[in-house]
Amino acid sequence: MLVAAAAHSPASTALPRRRRRAAAPPSRKTPESQALRSILHSRVIACLRAQDGETAMQAARAAVRGGVSVLEIVMSTPGALEVVIGDLRRSYPSLTFGVGTVLNPEDARKAITAGAQFLMSPGTVMEILHALKESEVLCIPGVLTPTEVISASNAGAEVVKKPFPFLPMVASQGISIDSIKGYLEAGASAVVLSDAIFDKELMRERKFDEISELANLATLRASQSGT
Repeated sequence: MLVAAAAHSPASTALPRRRRRAAAPPSRKTPESQALRSILHSRVIACLRAQDGETAMQAARAAVRGGVSVLEIVMSTPGALEVVIGDLRRSYPSLTFGVGTVLNPEDARKAITAGAQFLMSPGTVMEILHALKESEVLCIPGVLTPTEVISASNAGAEVVKKPFPFLPMVASQGISIDSIKGYLEAGASAVVLSDAIFDKELMRERKFDEISELANLATLRASQSGT
């Protein structure tokens, strides 16, 4: 199970509904959302936080030039919902963009209205999972214990940040480019990279070409790792 969700929805209406389907076997959910397919194919989610919207846009473009195809914008980034997500969706319609650090259903609705294709939360927020259960948005909750994994799965999560046999798992927090191979070969479906791509010093000095090089190296390492 992954922690993330996204989709586009009118601000004043309920979240978009997914077509009803037969219940999946309890052993494993079939990955159906485009966002989940993109994450499982890419195996790298670049997590971006910036001090202003313009820096965020330039850093995001640098990551895309480097080969990143799935990008998470942390919600606290100024202009993330008002400008950044929408501009990225228009500039790169074939790529996948989401919002991170989503803490409640209201934040989730704002992110979806802005155009996010997936949402990530640092923990399991059951209200978000219930609100998105029949949505086309992918929700990736953070989990720590087996109980949280099972609860999140029962609430509709399709992927999590914890290894478990019947759900895809995304590893996050403190992962370096050099450790990508180890995480993926140990069973992670994908990894979340923050400072490993968007290095704080490079961001401060606006060295976007070097950020692009880090993004390229990260995606190359992921593509070379065993599936």
